[in-house]
Amino acid sequence: MMINAHGLRKTFTTRSRKGSQTVEAVRGVDLEVQRGEIYGVLGPNGAGKTTTIRMLATLIAPDAGTATVAGHDLLKQPREIRRRLGYVSQAGGVDDMSTPRAQLLFAARLYGVADPAAAAEEVLKTFDLAELADRPGRTLSGGQKRRVSLALGLVHTPPLLFLDEPTTGLDPQNRANLWDRIRQLRDQGTTVLLSTHYLEEADALCDRLAIVDHGVVVAEGTPGTLKRELSGDVITLRLDDAARGAEVLRPYAKETRLDGELLRVYADDGEHALPSMLRTLEEHGLGLKSVALDRSTLDDVFLAKTGRSLRDTGAAA
Repeated sequence: MMINAHGLRKTFTTRSRKGSQTVEAVRGVDLEVQRGEIYGVLGPNGAGKTTTIRMLATLIAPDAGTATVAGHDLLKQPREIRRRLGYVSQAGGVDDMSTPRAQLLFAARLYGVADPAAAAEEVLKTFDLAELADRPGRTLSGGQKRRVSLALGLVHTPPLLFLDEPTTGLDPQNRANLWDRIRQLRDQGTTVLLSTHYLEEADALCDRLAIVDHGVVVAEGTPGTLKRELSGDVITLRLDDAARGAEVLRPYAKETRLDGELLRVYADDGEHALPSMLRTLEEHGLGLKSVALDRSTLDDVFLAKTGRSLRDTGAAA
């Protein structure tokens, strides 16, 4: 096992003229990440994703809990852990006074890469940075700096890679390139811990994932398993009286969720159930404004576990 964490907690205290405020960012997180998998931490901004990753990367100490990372104790052997990981933060780490090539060469040498120049050239090519390689960092755009940060985290091909919101600010082409690179690393044996608030990113990339909200894990498993556990299909109906609709359609539902005029009905076989549901609504005189049939998504899982949509938090694209 590459990461085995139990009961991680972290509280921050902020002070201002109005007094101090305590925020419990992580409230007892357990994670078990297997070697050679892409493990996602999915949740809205402020859910505790970054704090969890920063603790596991030895950047901040947990207030409580235990963990082993890459076979070493989080609190007793932080230096050994750092030697075995790559870390790409949300903020990035580009030096404005140095060129991408120089920074990559320095990072590769720092980690003892056998051929630093070749390693630097490979990641420059991967992230379409060859034409920018010898420009000072201060002349690069935000998206270009993001690509350099990702290259810095990957230049030494670490056995464990932490990516904190890695595709924020990337255009679709570079996002797709990064996805391919992450899969290649996984196939070569690298373990990837990825935090994201993009539903499609978690679904497409992660072998397993934890859905976090308000500092706790609310669900864990493969994307497919999480969606199947909820239900195979989701039927979204817009009704004059959605609450009454939920009552009369309960025999067809594995679960129902109300959101104003919208009623979401989760069913094992929505296509088979839908005609009977529509007849039942008509028999009860419930006006139907619209209906949609879809497969369950990770957003539906989040909604079922927290009572709100991840998209509604403003965190998901």
